[in-house]
Amino acid sequence: MSNKERHWLRTRNHMLVTLAIWFFFSIVIYLFGADLNNIKILGYPGAYYMCAQGSLLAFVILIFWFANRQEKIDDECGYGGREED
Repeated sequence: MSNKERHWLRTRNHMLVTLAIWFFFSIVIYLFGADLNNIKILGYPGAYYMCAQGSLLAFVILIFWFANRQEKIDDECGYGGREED
């Protein structure tokens, strides 16, 4: 397998994992909103907390994780944009 094919395979797998996490926090959590209301987080119903804070925090963390991991994949496969001094 060439370096380009290995890079694309790892990038594609990374993207699929990221999309699965995004799908979970944007769709699946809200499908169980009625059940989440039975859980209290800081005094608020669980569905309210996930809509107001939980999903937003998950998306911000997901963005930074994705960028950091993609940079590592690029560097390992020789496509890193940074030059070392």
